[in-house]
This record gives sequence, C-alpha cells and structure tokens, in this order.
Amino acid sequence: VLLMIAGTMIIVYYFIDSRMPNLLADILLGKSGNVMWVTILMSLFAGIISAFIDNVATVLMVAPVGMAICKKLNMKPTAMILSIAVSSNLQGAATLVGDTTSIILGDYANMNFMNFFWMNGRPGIFFAVELGALATIPVMMFLFRKDTAPVSSTDRTVVSNYMPTVMLLLMVAALIIASFIPDAPSMINGIICCSLAAAAILIDYIREKKTQNAIAAIKNLDFETLGLLTGLFIVIGGLTNVGIIDDFANLIVTFGGNNIFLLYTIVVWGSVLISAFVDNIPYVATMLPVLTAVTAALGMEPYLLYFGLLSGATLGGNITPIGASANITAVGMLRKEGYQVSFTEFMRIGLPYTLVAVMAGYLYFWYIWA
Repeated sequence: VLLMIAGTMIIVYYFIDSRMPNLLADILLGKSGNVMWVTILMSLFAGIISAFIDNVATVLMVAPVGMAICKKLNMKPTAMILSIAVSSNLQGAATLVGDTTSIILGDYANMNFMNFFWMNGRPGIFFAVELGALATIPVMMFLFRKDTAPVSSTDRTVVSNYMPTVMLLLMVAALIIASFIPDAPSMINGIICCSLAAAAILIDYIREKKTQNAIAAIKNLDFETLGLLTGLFIVIGGLTNVGIIDDFANLIVTFGGNNIFLLYTIVVWGSVLISAFVDNIPYVATMLPVLTAVTAALGMEPYLLYFGLLSGATLGGNITPIGASANITAVGMLRKEGYQVSFTEFMRIGLPYTLVAVMAGYLYFWYIWA
C-alpha cells in the first residue's frame, strides 16, 4: 500500500509539471456553452482524473486551471473550485488507485484493480460511483442555474513533456494486467507503481541532464500521509490482536440485531456523519476488521458492508470543509486568492451533492449486493 501511494505521487508530480491537465481543461472550456456547464464539466473532468490519481493531487492539478478560467471570465471562483473538490472525493472511490481508502480496502479484502469494476459475477464499486456522479449533475444544474453567461476559448496550453502522461497510462494498464495474474505477490501493485516512478525519474534525468526535478519529486511526497498509514497499520494490528475490534463488532451486532438492512443503513449513513468531521483514512482502516467480524458473526459475505463503508466514508467528507484533505486544499487555494469560504457556503454545495450521491450508491449496493 505504501509503495503504491508513494510511486503514484511521484508520477503525479511529473504529470502536473508537464501541464497536460491544463491542455485537457482548455479543450473542455472550448466545448462548454455557458458558465454553468463550464463549472459542471470542470467538476466531471476532475472526477475522471481523481478515479486514477489521489484526490489532493487532482485538486492541485485542476483547481489552478479553474482559477485561470474564472479570472478570464471575471467570475468568483468559489463554486467551481469547491465543485472540483467534492467531485474529486466522489470519484476517488471508483477504482483501486483513486484514493487511499480504496487502496486500503483493496489490500484488506484482497481485491484487484478489476474487482472494482466486476466482482463475483456482479457489478462493482465503479458503477455505484458513476451512478452517483450522474445523479449529481441535476443538483449542480440547480445550484448554478443563474450562471448562464456564454463562454468560448481557442487557447491551447503547450504540453512540455508527454512522458508523465504515458507513465500514468502504463501504470493503469499494468495494474489491470496484474489483477489477472493468479497468485500474484501481495506487493505487486506497489512494485509496479514504484518501478514506473523510478523510470519517470530516470527518463527525466536523461532528458534534462539535471537532478532538480528528481529531488523536487521526492520532496513532493506526502510523508505525513505515508507516516500516518504506517503507524495506523501498526495500531490497528495491535487492536485486533488484543480483541478490541471484536468487542466493537459485538456492539454493532447488538445495535443492528440480525437485521442486515438496518446494519447496512447504520454503516452507510453513520460513515457519512462521522467522516464529515473525522479523517476517513483511519476510520476506514479501523472499521474494516470490525465489519469483517460482524459479518462473520452473522454468517454473511462482507462485501455489502465493505462497499457501503467506502461509499459513506468517501462522500461524508464532502459535507464540511474539514471533512477531507481535498476540501482543505481547495479552501486554502481560495483563501490565497482572497476568497474566504464559510462552513455554510461550503455546505451549500457539499451537502446536497453528498446526499444525492450517497443515496444513489446506497440503493445500488443494496439492490446488487444484498
């Protein structure tokens, strides 16, 4: 897990530096009819990228483009930047590599890249996330219904280096191929990502004949998150060994009884509420062994509760500006530009977006996996 995250972060650094996201955003701007659709398309664009790249990295890539568009159109950037952040959080759960919580679930449940699309003969998490994303389009159309000023653009950003884009595509392809390898080593995903990251550093050094980019890429690693996960895995292992996780599971079983629908509902909407104020990474890492014990006690497969947990925890962070790292990053970028974002202003976008997306996934998972 740690190798996978670190390798992806390095490749993303080069991807941002190549300005490829800016070119893609220019193309989207040229396809938009008015300000409302610019905001919606930028949000969906961020979501597509976030399905394969860390949420914070997605915001760091796409939000500056959104800022530039807003300046060009002489409009307040708050709505667009916040939409980019909440969409990034939603789509992070779509694939194995989209978010740290997805990586944790994949590692814990021994799920490969393709299992997020199709698992045990049934549609996977990916389709629930996309259903939620489609359900949020009418919400955004209503929220931004007054932004009808026409827009157009013929600008095209010049991409400085296509190598990072190729590396990202290779990473996704390699992870897909690895998912089909029987009895693959548990570290194969980490080895793939780190190998491609090392290749990106080497190719850049050969091309530029200097080490500044390599040093910057390594410095850009989110050591705080990597350290948090390292300590977290140790703590969760300790809690499991001393039986605390099992005790917590018994409480949930007692509260939910033998009613699986009630238990599922508690997991999904409880996760939404908790993740609005608590970092979802330690929450998901803590709850996975709890749900494993709960489902074992009830004699059922754990996937319904696993997927409900991931959906609720990922989207719950969209309710408040402190609920997810991507939100904090987006609000910080707006603050630097002179725009203060209050709790209520954030919740005006985040709350309806979350409720609609979670409800879509909630119904989907119950229908497919119950």
